[in-house]
Order: sequence, then structure tokens, then C-alpha cells
Amino acid sequence: MFNRRKFISLLGLSPIIACQAQSSQSESNNGSNSTSNIILTTWNNQNANNTAYKVLSQGNILDAIEEGIKTVEADPNDHSVGYGGLPDREGNVTLDACIMDQNGNAGAVTYLKNYKHPISIARKVMTDTPHVILSGEGAAQYAESQGFVAENLLTEHSKSEWQKWLLKSEYKPIINIENHDTIGMLCRDSDGNLSGGCSTSGLAYKMAGRVGDSPIIGSGLYVDNEIGCCVATGLGEEVLKNVSSFLVVELMRNGQSPYDACKAAILRIIDKANYKDFQVGLIAISKQGKIGAFSIHPGFKYTLTIQEQTTVNEADSYV
Repeated sequence: MFNRRKFISLLGLSPIIACQAQSSQSESNNGSNSTSNIILTTWNNQNANNTAYKVLSQGNILDAIEEGIKTVEADPNDHSVGYGGLPDREGNVTLDACIMDQNGNAGAVTYLKNYKHPISIARKVMTDTPHVILSGEGAAQYAESQGFVAENLLTEHSKSEWQKWLLKSEYKPIINIENHDTIGMLCRDSDGNLSGGCSTSGLAYKMAGRVGDSPIIGSGLYVDNEIGCCVATGLGEEVLKNVSSFLVVELMRNGQSPYDACKAAILRIIDKANYKDFQVGLIAISKQGKIGAFSIHPGFKYTLTIQEQTTVNEADSYV
């Protein structure tokens, strides 16, 4: 376990303290990648990274995020995102997603039913409406108006798992199902521009109407093109209460590295909650191309692609 007293000072905003903090070996190995295209995602999402990197190499950062995340949304074997996601306690697969670009524009959908690619609809909200978030039936109506096709997202596997759960109906948030629960993607192009996106089906067997951190700008995702970007995964309620992605970027603004900023934001969470029962992981990229990741418990993995080389890494953790 990390020495709590040693790192509690990282929760402040002093750039002097931040510059004195020691970076992890994994971060220092990555160094600065100031002219590189970078894709950084939560969990083991190699296919998403490789898809996004190919698109990013052609020059469009938002297309890269959308196409990369869509590969996970369309995968029926991923039971925490898109098609095949585990349903709420009523048996409905409901999806949340957001996207944020280098200019500070953002779009999101929450509690969306029957549409496989919420990341695409969130992008439409950002580019084609005066709003940031559309929710529930309104989000579905908008998706239909934009030509998206409604379909049943509950696969036989997810339906079977839900029916098993109904036998006891014991609700406890299930985190890290099959070692993943949300895809959060951050991109940096060779000019140093940053953007990001998030997509999830949320907690399995949640109450109808529940929305987590993933589609909420500042909690699940935040991008400041002058400083850096961050995305969160894990128990959304705790991320929401601490506005974790925004906090990481603000700590970076005040001099901390992506690694130290992620670590400090995790410490902020565990200071306020019984962290033994849940997981939160954070990943971040700085304007200069440095990356960082940190989590509460071991087992949080992130996927990094730089110069066409993709690796899956386990983040340092508090426990």
C-alpha cells in the first residue's frame, strides 16, 4: 500500500509540491511523445485502439474516437458496453455516452434504449444541436430523427444472466465484470490536439433511470486542449461525487504529471468513501504526450497505442 501521509499532499494544487512528486517507472518509460499520435483507452481494448489509430493516422481525431468506440459497442461479447450489455433490473439495456473535442465542445446521451451506437448519437448532439445532453425518450427520438435504426440490444446471454439474477434479486453494484466495465478513449494527434469519448451500459441490474459518470462532462470525461485530458472508469457514483476527470486536468494545470494527477484524484475518492468495496481507475494524457494511470485496487488495465505499437498495461494502484 502507498504511504498515505506521503501522498496526501498531492491533493493540493501547489505546482511546487507537484514537481517534487516522483513519477512511476511506467510513466517515465513513456516519456514525452510530443509529435506522436496516441490512443489511450481503459481496459483491454486493443481492437478499439487499433481501429482508432488507423483513422487518426488519416487526420480526423473525432472520427478516430467514434470508430474506435463503435467496435466495442457492437461486440456482443462485451457485456458492459452497447449491444449485449447487461440490463437494468427491469430487463432493459440502457446506454450512456459522451464525446468532447479539442475546442471544448461536448455532446452526450443518457438512459438511451434500443440504439447500438450511443457514441455516434452523442457526437450528433454535440455537432448538430444547441445542447450538451439528451436523455431517455428524447435522446431516442433524436436518434430516430437522425436516421439511426432502433434494435433490440438484449442478447440471449445477457437475458439469461438477468433471469438468473432475478431469482434472488440481490442488488450490489458489480464492478469490473470480466475485467472491464466502460470504454473510455483519449486521443492525441501529432499536432498536440486532444479529444475523448466514453460509452457504457452502466451497472448491471441498476435501478431504472440510473445514470453514472460516463456521460457527464467533468466526471467521466474532461478535455482541455491547453493542458490535457482524462477519462474515468469504475463505480460512477464515486466518480460523480468527486468530479474526478476535471480534477485530474486541473491538477495537471497546476504542474502535476498525468500519473501524479490520477493518483491524487484517486486519493481524493478514498478519503471520502469505503473504498474496499469498489474500484475506480483513471487514465490521462498531457498536452505534451505524457500518459498516466492509477486505480484504487489492482487489476485495472489500460491500452496504449503509440506509433502503431499497442500494449496492454496494468496501472499502479493504492491497494
